[in-house]
Amino acid sequence: MSLKKLAGQTVWYGLSNIAAKLLNQILTPLITYMLRRPAQMVDYGNFSMIMACVSMANVLFTYGMETAYFRFSSSGTDQKKLFQTVFTSLLVSSVVFSALLIMFRVPISDFFGLGAHTEYITWCVLIIAIDTLAAIPFARLRQEERPRKYAFVRVAGIFVNIILVSYFIVYSPGAVAAHPTTAYAQWYAGNTNVGFLLLANLAQSTVTFLLLFKEWIGFRFKFDAALWKKVFMYSAPMVIIGLGGMINETMDRLMLPKLLPATEEVRKTAVAIYAANYKIAIFITLFITAFRMSAEPFFFSQAADKNAPKTYARVMKWFVIILCLAFLFTSLFIDIWKHYIPAEYRQNGGVGVVPILLAANVALGIYYNLSVWYKITDKMYMGMIITLIGAAITLIINFAFIPTYGMYACAWATLAAYGSMMVISYFLGQRYFPVPYATKKLVSYLVVMLVLFFAEKAVMYFTGIVIIRLTAATALMFLFLRLVFTVEKKELVGMPVIGKWIK
Repeated sequence: MSLKKLAGQTVWYGLSNIAAKLLNQILTPLITYMLRRPAQMVDYGNFSMIMACVSMANVLFTYGMETAYFRFSSSGTDQKKLFQTVFTSLLVSSVVFSALLIMFRVPISDFFGLGAHTEYITWCVLIIAIDTLAAIPFARLRQEERPRKYAFVRVAGIFVNIILVSYFIVYSPGAVAAHPTTAYAQWYAGNTNVGFLLLANLAQSTVTFLLLFKEWIGFRFKFDAALWKKVFMYSAPMVIIGLGGMINETMDRLMLPKLLPATEEVRKTAVAIYAANYKIAIFITLFITAFRMSAEPFFFSQAADKNAPKTYARVMKWFVIILCLAFLFTSLFIDIWKHYIPAEYRQNGGVGVVPILLAANVALGIYYNLSVWYKITDKMYMGMIITLIGAAITLIINFAFIPTYGMYACAWATLAAYGSMMVISYFLGQRYFPVPYATKKLVSYLVVMLVLFFAEKAVMYFTGIVIIRLTAATALMFLFLRLVFTVEKKELVGMPVIGKWIK
């Protein structure tokens, strides 16, 4: 796969993942504007906590098999045998894990404060299991370089989620009030907003898996024990890496309601506010996700090429530039983006965590790009150590400072963890798999990004007039674009499409 092809596939994976993230971006204002009363905000806080646990459980259910599938697909392993073995492994383990979780659904439900709604835990388990079974068919699409099918399936599932959330949260309250004696009205009254949101996610997972029919219909219970052992030995550290990553990404939403010295309602409301503002960082996370979808197969396929390090360095440069643009696009125009959530979710300085989380995601994106060295050199244990260091930083800072600083401690812990992982990975990578990154240039771009951000903060400090703020933000954004154009002009001229507009 060439660098040009990587860019093209990043666009396709980007479109589907932009749609996925925009689903959350569309659903975030939809849900938060509809769930504005205190009790409803508690529901949103509960839902955010549950989905944080779902993300962690997904790591355990897949136990690194997706990345292992790419690794062994690129090493000459029989594709059919590999797929049958990996899918069989995930199917059997998913059944076992699901049975265990459903068996303990009552204490799990009590932990989340769901009361008698233990069926919500069963729905969550089904979401996790179905998503797990869809992981390898999705990986197959990526490995076979079929981004269009990938995008279609992702977007179709997304539309199902949007339709059902709109039906449950927007339409149904009025319909039930108008016809309170119907069977649907009685069922609706017996559930909560948490359940409705989970059902929408379950429907999305189910539709997505069914649309991958052609990718898994050829599955047969064929298991190569020798091959599985090799695959599992490679993937096992990914469980620790994945769990560490989920601790960094989601543990704050579980620790915040447990450590914040306040009433239960205030704690859950704080989670709701933090989770809603977290979504504003979407413009960086969507690109990171899109890049990961296309870059992982690319990095493995290029590993044997003698020019691979130079290619990786070039990819990193443009990746950092786009991350900087995404950071500035969101942070400079925060006066606009903050209206994606209602005022109730912006209370207690909630919007203030957004720039911190954006910076954290810049560090995370760079770390993902740097992590190629331990994947292609089969030093997965090094990735595990780096991730555990990040997880330890997350846990320590959250535990020490949440009681005093609340959600701000969560945001700073995220930045400290990802920043540390980025720096450690860079230095270890240069030792085990040297890549000629343009380090000084990359650091300069990041420094300029921060300088422009603080310049806008200064403008915001001196004036509350939105039009002046937005004018300043536009000028600062233009300055960064101008810098990139000046420094990278020679390379931009040689690019397709863009180069035609540059003289």
